[in-house]
Amino acid sequence: MAVPETLTAALLGVLEGATEFIPVSSTGHLLLAGHFLGFESAGRTFEVVIQLGAVLAIVTVYLGKLAWVFGSAHRDPVARHFIGAVLLAFLPAAALGAVLHDVIKTVLFETPVLIAVMLILGGVVLLFVDRMALTPRHHEADRLPLKTAFGIGLFQCLAMVPGVSRSGSTIVGALLLGVSKRAAAEFSFFLSLPTMAGAVTYDLYKNRDVLDFGDMGLIAVGFAMAFLSGLAVVRWLLGYVSQKGYALFGWWRIIVGTGALALLALGF
Repeated sequence: MAVPETLTAALLGVLEGATEFIPVSSTGHLLLAGHFLGFESAGRTFEVVIQLGAVLAIVTVYLGKLAWVFGSAHRDPVARHFIGAVLLAFLPAAALGAVLHDVIKTVLFETPVLIAVMLILGGVVLLFVDRMALTPRHHEADRLPLKTAFGIGLFQCLAMVPGVSRSGSTIVGALLLGVSKRAAAEFSFFLSLPTMAGAVTYDLYKNRDVLDFGDMGLIAVGFAMAFLSGLAVVRWLLGYVSQKGYALFGWWRIIVGTGALALLALGF
């Protein structure tokens, strides 16, 4: 395993974990970075599996709450309601993702220009929504009305297009539906668990004939770095957005998308 490959795997792992839960599109960043670095694994095994590192970060940070939710669901209506809300929000993307999987993976994922453009457009939308004078009606992620949760799930379907961002679409949807900035980010965290676990499992199944686990060393490096960077970001994000909002991430999207378009225009 060459050192440059190891460093590339580490960089991509950090990028996955650092961008998975902020509204900047981890998939968009990962695909663009892989394009410019000349990195692509067979069946995208590496890119798929390291996402589980980010999932593990969420589980680690919220282990206590997850234990409470599942441990008390049989007797606590709030816990049952929360589980139902997350599952309801998960259903639209699960259904649409199963139907459009092949188109998404073979067409949209192979279009760097589209990814860069969606990063820019998503950044503009995020800046606009962040500056709107919205009055939040829902301040607790585990008490969102089922109708609101389902609406957030419909917004999540927009993230089928790489560059849109799963967390970005769910957070923007939540804000427009009257959820506070902190609760929007927290609900997006929990919604990521079934969404990412389901997407990774389905990806591995659909690509089972072309998957390449030959270089487990690179995958292990990427997984570990995705876990560590995801852990840091999740612990930092809620406090930040509660005070500062989402403008930083909107500008970041615009800068990255514009830079990517410039590099693509130069033939990179």
